[in-house]
Amino acid sequence: MRLHHDQQGSISVVSVIGLLLLVFLLGMVMNSGQQIDQKVKMQNAADAATYSGGVVLTRGMNTLSFTNHLLFDVFALTAFHREGGQRNAEGLTPEILDNWERIGPIFAESQYQSFARLGPAITEKVPQEREMVRTFSEWAAAASELMLPTLEGILAERLIPEYQRALVESAPRLAQYAADEVAKRHGEAWPNDVTLRAVMWRTNGQSLDGDGQSDGHVLPVVDPVMDAVGGQQDYLDTARDQREQYANTYLRTWNNDTLRAFDSYGKMSQFANLWRIFTCGHLKQLLEEEYPDTNLPHVIRTEIDDIDDVTQHMHDDFSFVGIVYRDQRNDRVPGVFKNPIRTDTQAYAQIMVFVPRRRLIKAWPGETSADNEGEHVGGVPGEEAHLPVESDNEGGNDGGENNEEDEWWVVRQSGALYPESWNLLNQNWAMQMTPATSVSIPRILSTEPPTGDFQTPNLEELNAEDLGWLSNH
Repeated sequence: MRLHHDQQGSISVVSVIGLLLLVFLLGMVMNSGQQIDQKVKMQNAADAATYSGGVVLTRGMNTLSFTNHLLFDVFALTAFHREGGQRNAEGLTPEILDNWERIGPIFAESQYQSFARLGPAITEKVPQEREMVRTFSEWAAAASELMLPTLEGILAERLIPEYQRALVESAPRLAQYAADEVAKRHGEAWPNDVTLRAVMWRTNGQSLDGDGQSDGHVLPVVDPVMDAVGGQQDYLDTARDQREQYANTYLRTWNNDTLRAFDSYGKMSQFANLWRIFTCGHLKQLLEEEYPDTNLPHVIRTEIDDIDDVTQHMHDDFSFVGIVYRDQRNDRVPGVFKNPIRTDTQAYAQIMVFVPRRRLIKAWPGETSADNEGEHVGGVPGEEAHLPVESDNEGGNDGGENNEEDEWWVVRQSGALYPESWNLLNQNWAMQMTPATSVSIPRILSTEPPTGDFQTPNLEELNAEDLGWLSNH
């Protein structure tokens, strides 16, 4: 009977059971905390890696645009320096100036006073213009001797198009390398060193570092010379038109800048007009006879006017998905708490490459900056927005009326400085993170990455709505 009533040691048994429960609870909390912490860090790594890869792709687009303009400028400078070396315009000016020299004395003997004064002025001006033509021609010839061989070599060896082709091929790999390197460094910065790898994917399910792309280059561009694509003649025509337009624009700019003195003070010799005629002739020969089918710029794959579904087009050509992978972490107290998702080792993000719209800025009355252009927009589309500003005078304006100088307008940035055209003549391509809603994400998550040996889930049966239940990214 004494044994049944003896309660010594019962507290120890309860304590052991309670301690076990606390250990189990602590293990579950530690596991849950570890999973949440890892998920947050993984998502940060995915955002950073995808953003870095997107920056490389965007720079690739802007570099193609820049090198297109460089190609146009090389054509213009080649034509410019060809005339500098040949000095055709200079050879025609002596006869023109000789005629002015003969006309001068005739004007001096005129009965009209204005003509009589003009005669000595012409006689005095002719030697000055001869010297202007000689000095300019010698400078142009010296510059041509230095620059023309290099410019001719660039065109003859097709150096700029070759560089562009290398850029188009290497930009996706550089983007993949940048994303992977950022992911690795994120893993190295964690308290427990973790190996993270990143892969950039197209929305068609192909990785950026893949050897072949089923529907063209990763960048949405076309080489009109080398790419055998449907409608290639259209690409050739577009490339030729762009090259002709911008090469002539650059040549006109070079001529206007260098011939400013002749346009203002040396008109008698007609040297400026003759120079422009000969340089335009050289450029026409370069474009139409020497390089009609080579040294053409890269062009955008699909012109904006040819797009039927803008949303789908953006998804196919300008959206990319980045995924970061890691090995499965060992659970704490694994016998008690077991992670039911053995493949929860991925995080993803999505970016889009695009041309941003011009921003709204303030413009004050009388501003003549390039950012103004007089294009006013307001709260109602198409109307001006006049926004008053408080006057610095305590008493207000005279007569109680608003002073025009105390108002400003809302305008968009200059279209010349910030073009919105979706082509490879625009160097304002940008990139931003977007909601990861691509319908191809489940298929991409289920695809084994080319980098490392990682276990992937089977999510190919999920649609976009199902994926939304699993991730609110």
